[in-house]
Amino acid sequence: MIEVNIDSIRVSLMSQHRVAILKNDAGSRYLPIWIGPCEADAITVELQDMEMARPLTHDILAKTIASLGGEISHVIIKDLRNDVFYAYIMINQDGTQLEIDARSSDALALAVRAQVPIFVEEKVMDKASIVPEDNIMDESSHSENEIDDDRDLSAFSDFVDTLDLDELESNTGND
Repeated sequence: MIEVNIDSIRVSLMSQHRVAILKNDAGSRYLPIWIGPCEADAITVELQDMEMARPLTHDILAKTIASLGGEISHVIIKDLRNDVFYAYIMINQDGTQLEIDARSSDALALAVRAQVPIFVEEKVMDKASIVPEDNIMDESSHSENEIDDDRDLSAFSDFVDTLDLDELESNTGND
């Protein structure tokens, strides 16, 4: 098993869904897991220590587990089948370890509340993780005005050369 942390929650511009990005701290692998907006909010609220007027569903579940004498020890993303992640919440209760089947988003929301480790099975990381390429430039390390001389800008230059700036100015109504 590989221990991961929640690196970020990202918003998809194409849908209502969010992506939880899990990162293997010992390496450079990232595991993106699509989650719903409610679960993303539940995770984000806890990670950012936001105060809520009333408890959220995951808060209630964590308190219920504790009230019944259980303790969440960790969560595991155990499998990936047909593009669905299978997660388990591991609970210690009266000397017995319980393995509770859960959606990965709910397991993550409980893990951040209980402040317990998140693990991913090696086979899942091998199947679905992403390793950023070394040759991808970090945008923050380059200035806005820096130009990559290896880019072919001929199509852009051809387009600019065809513009009639005098005609453009007269069509804007700014005389």
